[in-house]
Amino acid sequence: MAPEQMAEPPERGSAPSVPRPLDAIDRDILQILQSDGRASIRAVAERVHVSRANAYARINRLIDDGVIRGFGARVNHERAGHSTSAYITLKIVQNSWRTVREQLRMLPGASHIALVGGDFDVLLLVHTPDNRALRELVLTRLQAIPEVLSTRTLLVFEEEDLEPER
Repeated sequence: MAPEQMAEPPERGSAPSVPRPLDAIDRDILQILQSDGRASIRAVAERVHVSRANAYARINRLIDDGVIRGFGARVNHERAGHSTSAYITLKIVQNSWRTVREQLRMLPGASHIALVGGDFDVLLLVHTPDNRALRELVLTRLQAIPEVLSTRTLLVFEEEDLEPER
């Protein structure tokens, strides 16, 4: 092995600078965990035809490499009491993305934040209990952020989760 390939392993949860390639088994494991994040190591191992130790090691490597960022539940926001959803576009002061992102992370109901190119700078998805809460979020919280130059709110009438359901 060449000296440049003998680097120290990354700290748990910190992705290596150069991502390792995924093979077919890794991709199968990802597909299984995306459709059922609660799948046991044993079930994953059986489905991809490897030992439990191999499946465990592969899943840990995918986590360590930053491929798997976490595990969670897909929520029906309406049934969870958040019947109003909206995409909000924001124009922000140039070079203020990191500052704005930290403030957006603190917003109640924020579920997705993206820095984008085009007619606006940021796309934010929020889920709120009702239109009054959405109005409060936009007019009081978002527009009070000094780096936010303007907002535009797009109400979601219906949404479809494209990830496989179990």
